[in-house]
Amino acid sequence: MRSWTDTLRFAFQPVVNLATGGVAGLEILARPEGGDVLAQARRDPELDGRLAVLAVRAAARKETMLPLHVNVFAGTLADLGGLVPLHGAVREAGRLPWEVTLDVVPPYTHVPQPALLEALAALRGQGFRISADGVGDGDVPLRLLVDIAPDLVKLDASLLARPSAVRAMRTLCDELGALLVVEGVETELQCATALSAGAQWAQGALFAPPSRLPAADVYMPSLSPGFVSATRSGPSVREFVRPAALLPATASAGQVRALLTGSPDVSGVLLVDRSGVPVRSVHRSRFLLSMSGRYGHALYADRPAAKLGDPPRTVGVDATAWGVLDVVADGDRDRTSDDVAVVDHDGRCVGVVRLADLVRALAESRVEEAAGLNPLTRLPGSDAITGEVDRRIAAGWAFALSWLDVDHFKQVNDGAGFAAGDELIRSVGRALQIATSGNARVGHIGGDDFLVLADPEGLDPLAVSVLDAPWSAGGLPVTLSLATVLCRPGSVTDHRQAAAFLAPLKKAAKSLRGASWVVGQAGLAGYEIRRGSQPMAAGTGAVGAEPGVG
Repeated sequence: MRSWTDTLRFAFQPVVNLATGGVAGLEILARPEGGDVLAQARRDPELDGRLAVLAVRAAARKETMLPLHVNVFAGTLADLGGLVPLHGAVREAGRLPWEVTLDVVPPYTHVPQPALLEALAALRGQGFRISADGVGDGDVPLRLLVDIAPDLVKLDASLLARPSAVRAMRTLCDELGALLVVEGVETELQCATALSAGAQWAQGALFAPPSRLPAADVYMPSLSPGFVSATRSGPSVREFVRPAALLPATASAGQVRALLTGSPDVSGVLLVDRSGVPVRSVHRSRFLLSMSGRYGHALYADRPAAKLGDPPRTVGVDATAWGVLDVVADGDRDRTSDDVAVVDHDGRCVGVVRLADLVRALAESRVEEAAGLNPLTRLPGSDAITGEVDRRIAAGWAFALSWLDVDHFKQVNDGAGFAAGDELIRSVGRALQIATSGNARVGHIGGDDFLVLADPEGLDPLAVSVLDAPWSAGGLPVTLSLATVLCRPGSVTDHRQAAAFLAPLKKAAKSLRGASWVVGQAGLAGYEIRRGSQPMAAGTGAVGAEPGVG
């Protein structure tokens, strides 16, 4: 009598790193040829656990070295209290637990959350990585998602029609230390939307459909990496992680040679201890050169490969691309082409990054940044500021958006000359940069107009530094006007609405005499005058001004 396992097949779909275009892992998908085994597995935890074991064994038969993504229902984990047989299957396949990501699949309704969290904690303690699957189309509660603290969050492609939701999820992922993945990407437009909204990985038919054989190559559209930050902190190293070729620290040189000759795309091998901590790094070219020399194979084949390796260069998962470059720069020049191992908080290897990927991405970000800089002040334009405004809105942060300009600038240019006017603009731009700190941003949006995005508590030092300075152009005294709108979480929906609230405050500030500063709150009528005085013809006081302010 034939068993249901006789008609069960597995397909493999690549998970693609959008920053590098490389395959970050393979999701193993069960494909029963008869009966609805998956529906049964949803109701039968033992069956679901067995499917996970069979998935790992199927991957072992394909001899793929890529990290694996194995689907398991949330209810299965809560009911079984972990997956002991899966750990055994991973060990038998010659894989390490941290090379396997468990995609926790909905539904979550009626799943005992304490039991689920306990099971996930046990699996994470064994080294498995955890992914929250089906987010956006499933029923995972947001509170539970935070409690799970997954390594990856997989979003349904339907959310790409709502990019603000994807951006908000990216912010949450950054807080949780997770990578954001979009599933079901089928078109180049969806890929571009996912990338611009902050997704770091993706999978779908656009890159490669599920296949009986693991895909070595995937299609990657030529897209500009607009999500790469232009700040000195740089993009996170997580965005560039590639799968690592790992072998035990006791591996022989012959085993390493067999791995390298059978995998031409592998640039090096990391030798790890039993906990997954890198102990030696074997560079492909240097190793093969040693082995191919006279008597090389006879001398080294049966000896420990560690003797032909170097101390590993490592960075933490929280490092930035610039941090990796610092590690490379501080090392031996002969090792600039070596992969850098990325390790988690326990020192275990989660992948490698290649210098070429980082240099390319950082160079592209610098080109894009330079194209958007104002040629006079070398400050970014409005797009950079408004994009950051939208990110803060999506994150639910309070912020202050300010507009600043020079009073009667045309008269300054006419009286002192355009050269003196240009020098004044440059000086104001430099002063704004010096006065801002932390995550504040300054933009020059043209002429004598500047935008400043800052935390509300940073406003007073900014005003004192800029408004109280003795400005002049060609010997003529000059004053500045500042208008600020305070935006509480939920008070604005996007940068356009914030700008709309700021516009009347700008007009009010320009109506005052001397250096002026007007502050209002998004969605509330009136404003407060913190600097400047009303012209005589305008009467006394200010609309909505606090008592004693004027």
